[in-house]
Parts: sequence; C-alpha cells; structure tokens
Amino acid sequence: MSTIHVNVVTPDGKVYDGDVEMVSVRTVEGELGILPRHIPLVAPLTVGAVRLKKGSTVEKVAVSGGFVEVRPDQVTILAEAAELPSGIDVERARQAKERAEKRIHSTQDDAVDFKRAELALKRAINRLDVAGK
Repeated sequence: MSTIHVNVVTPDGKVYDGDVEMVSVRTVEGELGILPRHIPLVAPLTVGAVRLKKGSTVEKVAVSGGFVEVRPDQVTILAEAAELPSGIDVERARQAKERAEKRIHSTQDDAVDFKRAELALKRAINRLDVAGK
C-alpha cells in the first residue's frame, strides 16, 4: 500500500516524522481522513487526537489546535502543542482536568474564565485519551 509522509511540528520542534498509510485529524469543520495523493488543502485544527495508521497499527498524537497542510505526498501539522502518548504526564493531565472542572463549576458567571476552563478541560481530556487513560 502507498504511504504519505507526515510531520507534526510545534514551536518547540518536531514531534513526529514518518510515513503512514492514512492520517485522521479533527478540523474546525469536522473529521478529515487523508490518504496518499489527497488534494492540496490547508485547514485549522481543534483540540483532538491525530491518528496515524500504519498497517494494523494506529498511533495517536495529542494536538492542541494549529493547522494541517496537505499535499499529495506530504502532510504537515503545525500545532500549538503536540504530544506522543509516551510523553504525556498522566498525573499532571488528571490534575489539570480536575482544576478545569472546578473552575467550570465555580465561574459560570464569568464568560472569559469559563471559556478558558472549558478549553483547558478539552486539552486535558484529549491528553488522557491519547495516553490511553
């Protein structure tokens, strides 16, 4: 089966670099599956897991926003933050989730803090999901 080259890059450097058979990302418009020879496009990403399929294996990368650039032979994900499952501190993610849930329940009258807490909760849940916890 043919493959497509994938780079996941953050401001801190490269997180993933390899060839896969399929890439799945969550854009602001919905899920997007990318196969080799896909038409070129650029789309904004939301908080979610990037799924990288190689044979019967699926690797995940936790991504917190950014952009995906697709070319027929390459996918580049420019992420605000990205982590492989092995790099996720599960206890820290659980604590972040708990803090965000407390903020959501205590600051519903302050729209700005509520939105920040809601985004922090999404990031923490995504990290826990990618880590398999």
